[in-house]
Amino acid sequence: MAAQKKSRDVDTPVLWERMDRPAAAPRASLTPQKIAAVAVQVADAEGFAAVTMRRLATELGVAPMAAYRHVSGKDDLWALMVDQVTAELAVPDEVTGWRDILRAYALASRAMMLRHPWLAQLPTPHFVLTPNRMAVAERQLAALDGHGMDTDSMMAAFRAVTAYVHGAAQSEVALRQYMEDNGWVSGDETRRALAPQMTYLMETGRYPTYRRYALGAGRKDDAAWQFETGLDCVLDGIAVRIDS
Repeated sequence: MAAQKKSRDVDTPVLWERMDRPAAAPRASLTPQKIAAVAVQVADAEGFAAVTMRRLATELGVAPMAAYRHVSGKDDLWALMVDQVTAELAVPDEVTGWRDILRAYALASRAMMLRHPWLAQLPTPHFVLTPNRMAVAERQLAALDGHGMDTDSMMAAFRAVTAYVHGAAQSEVALRQYMEDNGWVSGDETRRALAPQMTYLMETGRYPTYRRYALGAGRKDDAAWQFETGLDCVLDGIAVRIDS
């Protein structure tokens, strides 16, 4: 039997609609924002797997069922957490020009993911719709508007930058975790540990260009430079299509 697709009752208000409605008790001790703040704190300290409704209830000093009055399940919780940290992506209004705006958001997003590495563990981070994520997307799309691209191309360009940022930051987070799990504290120590595998592969003679990189590269441990250089490659590609 085919698995049933998860669906939502179209008459049930979505999380953000419920939050926008006037609260019956304005000074309620428990709110979705408080739940999100505690969830982020737990995830930052112990990883995403540590975030459970029971754990949150304990941290908040409430019964588990009290939290469910605000958060109906894991999807709502993920969305609240993502929205909470996305609020950190503040690019000043003084930053103008499509390239500067997209670049500023990209750098801020990398910094956000390094502060909150659990973002790399979310099952579907790209598809979580929240007010703050929509605001971030809106400003970047607006920056691309009016430069000769149709709306499909604008979205493709925006998504290309977003995919690069998340992919590069996830790789950086994964490498940090891999090093930590193995007790390696530097790039040199990591390379020494992996040297037997690398030496064998290089000595096969099948990877001459990679060998030249391995022997001659000077920025192997400069993650910020690597990220920004890759980002500029993506932005350069968009610039070719921009009618400036």
